[in-house]
Amino acid sequence: QVQLVESGGGLVQAGGSLRLSCAASGSIFSINAMGWYRQAPGKERELVATITTGGSTNYADSVKGRFTISRGNAKNTVYLQMNNLKPEDTAVYYCKAVVTAWGAGYWGQGTQVTVSS
Repeated sequence: QVQLVESGGGLVQAGGSLRLSCAASGSIFSINAMGWYRQAPGKERELVATITTGGSTNYADSVKGRFTISRGNAKNTVYLQMNNLKPEDTAVYYCKAVVTAWGAGYWGQGTQVTVSS
């Protein structure tokens, strides 16, 4: 079992920045990758960014150049630095810890990000 705790969401004006944090505990040795996903009202959950234990990153086209995913020194923490935020970035952001080769894993409880125009 892996437990995830997210923090850092909030309300920000368009063009502003936020930094999300996700701390993993429990069986962290089983984690292959961590990532951030988001779900806006009435929409499906979508990938925002992922980072593997080797440091490889992947981003959704909509956030490339604005968002940066990184890991803490302890490797059980992942961050999402979000710059130049847009109203369409408004969503609940979820942290995920992937523990299998086919992408199964654990989810955090989510943190709300609201960008006002």
